Amino acid sequence: MRITDWPSQERPRERLLSQGPQALSDAELLAIFLRTGVQGKTAVDLARELLHEFGGLRGLLQADRRRFCAAKGLGDAKYAQLQAVLEMARRHLAEGLTRGATMTDPETTRRFVRARLRDHVQEVFACLFLDTRHRVIAFEELFRGTIDGASVHPREVVRRALHHNAAALILAHNHPSGVAEPSEADRQITRKLQEALALVDVRVLDHIVVGEDCVSFAERGWL
Repeated sequence: MRITDWPSQERPRERLLSQGPQALSDAELLAIFLRTGVQGKTAVDLARELLHEFGGLRGLLQADRRRFCAAKGLGDAKYAQLQAVLEMARRHLAEGLTRGATMTDPETTRRFVRARLRDHVQEVFACLFLDTRHRVIAFEELFRGTIDGASVHPREVVRRALHHNAAALILAHNHPSGVAEPSEADRQITRKLQEALALVDVRVLDHIVVGEDCVSFAERGWL
């Protein structure tokens, strides 16, 4: 049976319009993106198969072009469409942290750094530079490492802070494992950065560790 033959209240697109996207399952959302199925399968059937094949929605969204296009029902056109959707989502989040925006909402900051860092396959260390009123000056990815670590150099962080004439900053890095719990090494480098930056009167407001969730040093009372 085709989706168009389903009762209207069961069709993914109609449910989204009447109940909102949050009411739909991952498979239903993906089916709307796919628009059509393949021979013998509806878009919802195909979506369920793809989610199983890729281990969930995140696995599908992270798949490289070769693997994505090799899956049944997908291809270059769908890959390009998906990349455009993902980039629009990133830019939508980034608009809340454009130059001059005041950092008064911790949740917006977490969503932004999570969108920027979560899907890296290696550890990436970044800084969000702020002025005296905690307005955004710039966001920079400063160090990249292997799958389980990045070498962070305090002198380089200080140099970039001085370059931007920053009065404060927020540190952020990802854990490719998906486990956001900070390690002792994370706490040690945070203390070193605090000490180095204090010498040039730059405050560290927070250090956010990104995994499946986010952990804030400030909320833990570690800063």
